[in-house]
Amino acid sequence: MSKSIPQSYSLGNKGVIIALTVIVLWFTSLIFLLNTEMSWSNPLTYLGILVQMHLYTGLFITAHDAMHGIVSPNKKVNHAIGWISAILFSYNFYWKLFPKHHEHHRFVATDKDPDYHASGNFFRWYLSFLLQYVTIWQILLMAGTFNILKLFLPTENLIAFWMIPAILSTLQLFYFGTFLPHMGNAHNRHHSYSQSKNHLWAFFSCYFFGYHYEHHDSPGTPWWNLWKVKEEYTKSGKPSND
Repeated sequence: MSKSIPQSYSLGNKGVIIALTVIVLWFTSLIFLLNTEMSWSNPLTYLGILVQMHLYTGLFITAHDAMHGIVSPNKKVNHAIGWISAILFSYNFYWKLFPKHHEHHRFVATDKDPDYHASGNFFRWYLSFLLQYVTIWQILLMAGTFNILKLFLPTENLIAFWMIPAILSTLQLFYFGTFLPHMGNAHNRHHSYSQSKNHLWAFFSCYFFGYHYEHHDSPGTPWWNLWKVKEEYTKSGKPSND
């Protein structure tokens, strides 16, 4: 299989439809949860947090795919969707993320990789990961938005369904999309490990990005087709964890 799947395979209206579906689901879920009477003793509260966390992760994955130009073949539409998705994820700035992500692909698991921390220590690596991407402007914008929204919405709901899921999503993205794939020393050309084939778990854990060797080997494949790459690599016996 070639390093990059042809764009005719990965682009088109389907990419835009899936991206917009993720954004709409995030908005719909958030509006519903923010206007729902909640209680910390209600198990549904925690289910709502997990659902919103997963949708936050979907926003970032959508922005990520836009950085690879695989949301839409129209560059303006592609970058616009990426920019919107990044902003909705706690005011991340798409054009700040863009060069860093491509540095990660170019210099994966080296001292030039902004996502990598040679210590291998989870907490030091996670802190380094956050410091690479969180800016003072994000914090100020989030604080300002929170103080405006709490004039109209219950503070507890904002904390439970807007703030906590965003924080948990950074952990989800880091653990499944950075730490596990690049921890240790994978002896392959992408220095990346890959989850064992389990498409259901791969989707719920991080939108198939646990299939990380496959992503690095085929960056032209959108997240919703990575399971197909995993299938092809598994059938062909192509190594991904050597």
